[in-house]
Amino acid sequence: MEEKKATILLVSADANWTEGVQAYLEQNQFEVCVERRGDVAVERIISEWPALVILDLVLPGMDGISVCREVRPRWPRPILVASSRDDDVDEVVSLEVGADDFIKTSIRLRNLLARIRNLLRRSDRTLAESGADTPFSSAEPHGLALDAQRRLAFVDGKPVHLTGCSYELLSYFFSNQGIILTREEINRQMRGAEWDAADRSIDLRISRLRSALGDSGRSPRFIKSVRGTGYMLLCQA
Repeated sequence: MEEKKATILLVSADANWTEGVQAYLEQNQFEVCVERRGDVAVERIISEWPALVILDLVLPGMDGISVCREVRPRWPRPILVASSRDDDVDEVVSLEVGADDFIKTSIRLRNLLARIRNLLRRSDRTLAESGADTPFSSAEPHGLALDAQRRLAFVDGKPVHLTGCSYELLSYFFSNQGIILTREEINRQMRGAEWDAADRSIDLRISRLRSALGDSGRSPRFIKSVRGTGYMLLCQA
């Protein structure tokens, strides 16, 4: 039986560099998928679960540093950041936000291949020991679920991309399922401050969370408005 090829997600808007890297890696028995936009890359990394990501820093939609910062708490595989800029700060910042290695796009392809193989060997060993490399699959395919270990939300078994603030808000709701939470309580949890009745930021946060979950304020599946009081997460099985 033919061994399954490791999948690499190559995130770069540089078409010439991407074409050369993709062809070389495919010649060396990798499956390579390409994404041009940073914001779309976040969703693809979480949903497709590649073996490794090569991440350019200069991207439309969301820059590489922001992509790395967004996915690192929720995805344990290697991130190899690539930059065409001659700036040591790029390397420092990339490693600080969770990248596993850093290269210049001028690197020789055989050296890039060696870096990738080394990262995959280390990652396979570490993840096998920890058991952390299994994408979340809900036993209950319908409804809303939360995977606290990877900070992921799922609607009907499909992963949902949430910002850090939206995830924290949803997590708070999950800890209080079926309980009416006042705007003051939510505000204190999210911001550590007293609530001003004229402040509509809590309602805006709820609206954004609902939108991400595909929920409707008029006919809610998950988050119900309680008029004059606050909000409640309907109990999830």
